[in-house]
Amino acid sequence: MTGAQMRRLMAGVLVSGTVIVGAMAQPVRIAETFRLADERFRQTIETFGDSVRYVKATLPDGSWKVVPPREWTSGFLPGVFWYLYEQTREPFYSDAADRYTRGLEQMKTFKGTHDLGFIMYCSYGNGLRLKPHDDYKAVLLETARSLATRYNPMVGCIKSWDNRKWVYPVIIDNMMNLELLFWAAQNGGGREFYDLAVRHAENTMKNHVRPDGSTYHVVSYDTTTGEVLVKNTHQGYADSSAWSRGQAWGVYGFTMTYRFTHDKRFLETAQRLADYFLANLPADQVPYWDFDAPGIPNEPRDASAAAIAASGLLELSTFMKDDGLREKYFGSAVKILSSLTAPPYLAADVKIAGILNHSVTSKPANSEVDVDLIYGDYYLLEALLRYIALNPMK
Repeated sequence: MTGAQMRRLMAGVLVSGTVIVGAMAQPVRIAETFRLADERFRQTIETFGDSVRYVKATLPDGSWKVVPPREWTSGFLPGVFWYLYEQTREPFYSDAADRYTRGLEQMKTFKGTHDLGFIMYCSYGNGLRLKPHDDYKAVLLETARSLATRYNPMVGCIKSWDNRKWVYPVIIDNMMNLELLFWAAQNGGGREFYDLAVRHAENTMKNHVRPDGSTYHVVSYDTTTGEVLVKNTHQGYADSSAWSRGQAWGVYGFTMTYRFTHDKRFLETAQRLADYFLANLPADQVPYWDFDAPGIPNEPRDASAAAIAASGLLELSTFMKDDGLREKYFGSAVKILSSLTAPPYLAADVKIAGILNHSVTSKPANSEVDVDLIYGDYYLLEALLRYIALNPMK
């Protein structure tokens, strides 16, 4: 990052990188984090060269694990490039972002995953926002039509997985993919996309959310009656436990749904989920992989869950009419970002390809435990950009 770009970055915040929340000062190391992201992802682009490779997690040697475009994480690397372009305005990043985004065009007609929102909205959606192209919009609309084919009107939800042990599984993560459908409804796709997304959110609110504000990971339905068959977990500790990243998806997803619908039910649900998440955080504000993991405090953390929640909490704060609630959610996000932008979570002194260490894909499967996950990096940068936009000290 050049000196001019760094000065532009710092122009929007206090030189110390500190924001005052109530009577407490919390340092959010914005410049340091973007500097590290510039270093690591510039190196990623240069290492991959002319090839287009998508990534998921860091390997034991610190390098990226490369995955195919159909992997649900494929949209996050171009999304990171778009966020770095948004912050630096360097053509180096917009060129890379465009190349990696267009490499996913093949996914616009793929109907075998509910994760099209993650794959295409994080890539094409950010591209359309930052450097609009008609073909970006056309690809997104086609993708929304593909995603909508996974909707069963009897169930009232989009099916998450195929060929698994459940009849019609719907996971809390799927709330995130509704953003693509809401966008499509506003951009020529038709009212049916909006109605479909709202019904999915209503049923998720009804069946995934427990009375205490925690969430189930998987709810499976009968396809002929629409009745709930089972409520389980796949990546959490137990069916009755609260998987922390699932809780974060819920905070973010219901907040986003309120943004498009202005339906207070979704805002109230987002608050309930956020309150549970915040009430169960350890002192450093980064959750264990499951809030009910049996070995706490000797359990892995999931920094990616913290990053997702921080981004969601920042948006949630903007919808609060009460000053105390606005400060509560904004201040809580700041505390989380304070931890994530410092060691041991910010990997400034760790030789890995990404920037955010200590995340977990699936502890029960012993899959990618205590690593950098590309979506952790993505949501950390997104949260910082939202923080800069909302910082009351600007």
